[in-house]
Amino acid sequence: MYCRECGHHVSEKTEICPNCGVRPLNSHHFCQSCGSETSEKQEMCVQCGERLQQARPGSQYYAGFWLRTVAYLLDGIILAIPMFLIGSIIVVLMMSSDPYSAPSDEAFAAFETWAFLIGLVFNALYTGIFHASKWQATPGKKMIGIKVTDMNGNRISFARGFGRGLALNLSAFTLYIGFMMAGFTSKKQALHDMIARTLVIRSR
Repeated sequence: MYCRECGHHVSEKTEICPNCGVRPLNSHHFCQSCGSETSEKQEMCVQCGERLQQARPGSQYYAGFWLRTVAYLLDGIILAIPMFLIGSIIVVLMMSSDPYSAPSDEAFAAFETWAFLIGLVFNALYTGIFHASKWQATPGKKMIGIKVTDMNGNRISFARGFGRGLALNLSAFTLYIGFMMAGFTSKKQALHDMIARTLVIRSR
């Protein structure tokens, strides 16, 4: 491994770095796994994805495809409730104009369009607000211990979170290949992560 103070290569059993005299894991200038430069506030190395404080070489910090899939399923269940209520309200409003007639094809197409657009924006707001919060995670991600950060491991802004939420649709429109990319890319990034320049990491 590498000394976190000076970046000198040391043995895992080394208690004091022979180059600088500091305990190898007690500082914050270099990654103990790959030797890349880091900053004090970073929680992980953006080059190799490992924890920067008291980490053992090989401990993966990025959240993989299956963890993220579970989080999406949990968030989908949570979002289904308000989306059902919004859809019901739209149906009631459509029927209130003429409760005794069946909706026309045009009205049904308009309903589908509005439902899609509202769902798209609502989902982006949901992810944007929660990812920019102190949780840095939606309720689904929070439950399984993962969160979203920028490329340096810091909290993202609402604007970036909202844009990431919109970019989720691109991952879906590519026959979900955009989501599957999280299982194959080096930093476990899906297509929408690459677009928004974000990472999904383990928070515990």
